Formats: sequence, structure tokens, C-alpha cells
Amino acid sequence: MEKRYALRRYLFGAAVARTGDETAGPALLLAGLALTGSAASASFLLAGCTVAAAVGGPLVGALLDRSARPGRVLAAALALHALALAAILLSLGRAPFAVTFAIAVVAGVPGPVLSGGWTSQLSRLMAPEAVPRAGALDAMTFSLGALMGPALAGVVAVLAGAPAAVATAVALLCLALPTAWTLPPVRRHGSPVAPGGGRSFPSAVLAELTAGVRAILRNRPLARATATSVVLCAGEGAFIACCPLLGAGALGGADRGALLLSASAAASLVTNALLVRRARLPCPDAVIGGSALALAVAALLATTGAPTMVIAAALLAGAAEGPGLTALFTVRHREAPERLRGRIVTTGASLKITGFALGAGLAGAIAVHTLPGALITAAGFGLLAALVNVLMARRSPQPPAPGRDPARLGDTVPPASAP
Repeated sequence: MEKRYALRRYLFGAAVARTGDETAGPALLLAGLALTGSAASASFLLAGCTVAAAVGGPLVGALLDRSARPGRVLAAALALHALALAAILLSLGRAPFAVTFAIAVVAGVPGPVLSGGWTSQLSRLMAPEAVPRAGALDAMTFSLGALMGPALAGVVAVLAGAPAAVATAVALLCLALPTAWTLPPVRRHGSPVAPGGGRSFPSAVLAELTAGVRAILRNRPLARATATSVVLCAGEGAFIACCPLLGAGALGGADRGALLLSASAAASLVTNALLVRRARLPCPDAVIGGSALALAVAALLATTGAPTMVIAAALLAGAAEGPGLTALFTVRHREAPERLRGRIVTTGASLKITGFALGAGLAGAIAVHTLPGALITAAGFGLLAALVNVLMARRSPQPPAPGRDPARLGDTVPPASAP
């Protein structure tokens, strides 16, 4: 009964925080446009938040792994993000835009923690046999946030103005604070590792910040899953960047592009809901590559411009994203050693956010000249991700450890080479 309550409490905090994060992006765009009158300024605000995530993941991940109370670190990251969003709102139109942009960069630093920081704590909160269902439910909170966030930002902006949409995102982040703060402490076995291990301070700090990257590179399944997911995220960013133009061209209005995103998120939510009913996910390492292929097919379907094909493409992209995200979580929970899990998960989140931003930026530049070309770019990223998944499997075979069933969704036994 205690475990069940802990899972419900965790899912509430994760869902509220992720919905707040998904609300913040569109709300910032709307507020930036409303208060500065410049679409470029609004885009720069969102870009500032996104770029800072590349640094924030390893930094906060190291703090999560080092802390005896990682929930306090997670709560601090939520509070920093909320405060920075509020500061952006107060400074827009009142302070020089360079100041507002700098605040946006600060707001982006804890961004990966809003996603990966929660996930990194899940396997230590649940018994091993409970992780399969918990992991699928955790992935559903991403889809729920993607479904509710943009819609909430739009509705609040229409009813109460764009600044109120940003305030709503801040309120949701604050609502998740008590859940993060009350996460249980880490029970460490043996004596803690001394920070730095005898290194000089700069080298010790560098070692801490790069530990997640090194752990990913040294673990073959983690490297394969991470590389595939980063390229896949670039494809997802490219596809999403095309949605407003798809809405305008195929469905009668650019605002219908938001409906495509909502339909995609709903399809992702449904597929993950079906996964919750299963105890096993066949070969999660390969499922990530299958999701990439599905995205490529979806993007190619959308190039036809036919309304039914565009809607089918959005649904297919979302339906593939759900199992792909659950499979990624499965590999991380299975392979990541506990002492580095926070850094591995948040580093992976940083890389995915960076890939998403690059894919969206590239497709946006191409879509100005040719929408089919931008969609083909998205399909190319999907095919490349699938190819990376296959090549890394062939070049780096890693048989399962004795007694370990790689098909089990909730297998959390670390590999023999893990510390």
C-alpha cells in the first residue's frame, strides 16, 4: 500500500511539473509577442531557455547524484525555473531585452531536471517488480504534459491574456514543489566517495560534470539508446516545426497545427496506456529504432498534403513516440548504475533537448522555402536514427548477463561491468 501511494504521489508531481514545463514554452512565445510586439524577440526567449539545457543537465544531474536528499535538489530546480519565468514576465517590456534574454537562459538551466530529474528517482522508489508499470506510467506523464500544456497556454491567453499563461506555468511548477521536497533520502551503502578523489578542484569539477557522458559512452546499450534518441528527437523537432504550416495548408489554418500536436500527444498517451497493461516490452533496445522508422513514415505521409494523410501522420508519430519513450526509460533503468543515474538521465535529457532544437531550427529554415523539403528532412532524421540503432547493435553486441531476460520491461539489474 505504501509503494502504491508513493507511485501516485510521484506521478502527480511529475505530471504537474511536466505540464507546467510544456505550458511555459507556448506561454513565453505568446507573452513575448504581446509585450514586445516582436516575433523575433519571442523566439529568442524560447531559444535561450532551450540552449541552456545543454549545460543544465550534467550540472544538476551531478547535484542529484551527490545529494543525500535528491528531492531537495529537484525542488530547488523547480523553484529556480518558476522564479526565472516570473522574472521574465516582470522584465518584458520594462527592462532591456538583453536582461530578459539572460533571465531566459537562467530559466533553461534546470530544464532537463523537469523531465529527467524525476525519472532518475523512479527505480529507487519502486521495487524492481513494480518498475515495468511505473516506467510506462512515467512516460505517460510526458504525453499528458504535451497534450495539456499548449492547450492550457492557449486557453488562458485567450481568456486572461498572455501574461496569465506564463503565471499559470509558474503556478503548476510550484504545485509540484511539495512532492519533490518530500521524496525519500538516498540510502547509501558503505562510505561515500570523496569528491574529487584527490584531483585538483577544476579537474574534480570537470570529472563530476562529464561522468554521465563517460558512463553512457562506456555502456553499449546506453550509448546505443542515447544516440538513437538524440537523432530521433531532431526528427521530432523537425516534424513539429512543420505542424503550423501543415495546419495552414491541409486543414485551413495555422492554428490547426496545434490540434495536430494535441492529436499526436493523445495517440502517444493511448499507446502508453496500453503498455501499462503489459508486463513485457519486446526488446526495448530495438523498439527505439522502430519508433524512429515510424516517424520517418509519418513525415513522408505528411508530404502528400492531403488532410487525411496529415492527420494520420500526426497520429502515427504520436503512437510511435509513446513506446519509444517507454523503451528508452527501460534501458536507462536497466543499465544505469545507481550512483550515476541522475547524471545519466539528465545528460540524456540535455542531449535530446539540444537535438530537438537543432532539428526544429533546421526544418524551420527549410520550410520557409519548401514545406515538403522540411518534412523530408524530418523523415531523414528518422531514418538516420533507425540506422544508428541498427549499426550500433551490430558493431557493439552485448549479450545479456546470466539470468537476465532482456525482454523484461522492468529489468533493473545492472550489467556485470557496471560499478
